[in-house]
Amino acid sequence: MATLPVYPWRLAPAGLATRRQLRAMGLRPGEQPVVAELQRPRRRGRPPLVGYLYRVDQAKPVRPMTEGRTRALAAALRARRICPQCQQDRGYCIPRSLGACVPCADTR
Repeated sequence: MATLPVYPWRLAPAGLATRRQLRAMGLRPGEQPVVAELQRPRRRGRPPLVGYLYRVDQAKPVRPMTEGRTRALAAALRARRICPQCQQDRGYCIPRSLGACVPCADTR
């Protein structure tokens, strides 16, 4: 297997982009392989942050949201708002760190 070219942070050549950058352009990698890596050094001997780069000219448009996908996303977000203890829709996503809505977590 050939090794990928590695570029320092913010110095990737034009025509390459990360997944997030592609998404901001309304694109997705599609089926293309990773063509390069970005590496951002970190302090205190920690391993570098790595970002994978894809070719922009081979990227495909993002698939549009269908009615079914929109309904499924709304149902998933609704489920995250329902407290497992009091079973009420709290209007915000229940914090995973608490495991319940704020009023239920405070009464423990």
